[in-house]
Amino acid sequence: MASMKTELKKVWQFLRSTEFWRMAVLWNLSILYSYLVLFFERFLSLSIKHRPGTSYSYERASSYTSEDVVPLCVITGATSGLGAAAALALSKRGFYVVLAGRSRHLLLKTMSEIKRQNEKALLKAFQVDLLSVQSILDFKNSLQLWLQGSKMHPSLQLLINNAGILATSSRSTSEGYDQMMATNYVGPFFLTQMLLPLLKNSPFPSRIVNVSSFTHRCVFDVQVDEDTICGKRFVGLDQYPCASIYEYSKLCLLLFSYELHRKLSLENGSNKVTVVVADPGVVKTNIMREVPTYLSRVAFTVLRLLRLLQLPEDGVNSILDAAFALPETSGVYFFGGDGRTVKSSAWSYDTKLAKELWAMSSNLFLKSQIAIEGGTCS
Repeated sequence: MASMKTELKKVWQFLRSTEFWRMAVLWNLSILYSYLVLFFERFLSLSIKHRPGTSYSYERASSYTSEDVVPLCVITGATSGLGAAAALALSKRGFYVVLAGRSRHLLLKTMSEIKRQNEKALLKAFQVDLLSVQSILDFKNSLQLWLQGSKMHPSLQLLINNAGILATSSRSTSEGYDQMMATNYVGPFFLTQMLLPLLKNSPFPSRIVNVSSFTHRCVFDVQVDEDTICGKRFVGLDQYPCASIYEYSKLCLLLFSYELHRKLSLENGSNKVTVVVADPGVVKTNIMREVPTYLSRVAFTVLRLLRLLQLPEDGVNSILDAAFALPETSGVYFFGGDGRTVKSSAWSYDTKLAKELWAMSSNLFLKSQIAIEGGTCS
């Protein structure tokens, strides 16, 4: 009885918050907008060449493998939900899948489940905590050592930055970052920078897939400064703006993706590294675990009735579309499955903002490398 009262109190407090109504209204409008774009494009049967602002169906490559190299994939947040679903699907396509996650127990459990469904799966697990720059560096070093000691080619063909959280309370990492910003944006930025040499060393085209969210469309005021990226701006507020920070972190991931695409496209070389974004839509995962249970159940029920809620095995299709789009595909936003894309928000294509964010993030990355022990976001 006491636990029920406590839960109901949490529900009431959350219902009274601005963040709840932001999630309930703006997030639903954003997902509906994305699907409406796809619906009207299909309804009008536009069979024209892709142009900015229109949806387009990209064919999947028939093969992502080489006769001489077993393709290697790294997936973050691989212990459940979309990450686990992607790991299973990619193992069936011949990838050697590296599962990266915080919990050793869950990593082993996920590997066992994948093996049960695909006994021929090639799997390797590494513990990595995206909240810690030291942990990311240790993961990169461990991955390189493993590659050196194996018969694998010393390269990486596919990086899927899938890990993400929706935190409802303010928490900081040991290095001074807001945990949600660190998991959803800063960690993926640092990890990508550290693994780029392996991606560039691939004997055939390699790819980065960043998993973003339709919620990025709800950002109406973009601030690119160190305090915002680190999360210091949100410390001490009467109410932790969880929905706003989640949206902002996903927009940052988009700005980073498009800027990295622009930078890589200018580099010479036959085997390009491409960057694409995948938006799975609304998927029933444990990302809502910090939202009061009663509210998350109601939300999932409503979304299911609206036929917007997907299970991970269906939602993963956008990630697979992004992973297997033809090698020359880069800088696009996959949404809705069937190889379809839509245009992301206008803010996400702001090159000035993207360059500012890149410079700020790169500076933090360099400072973290120089003084990784005891380093703080200052």
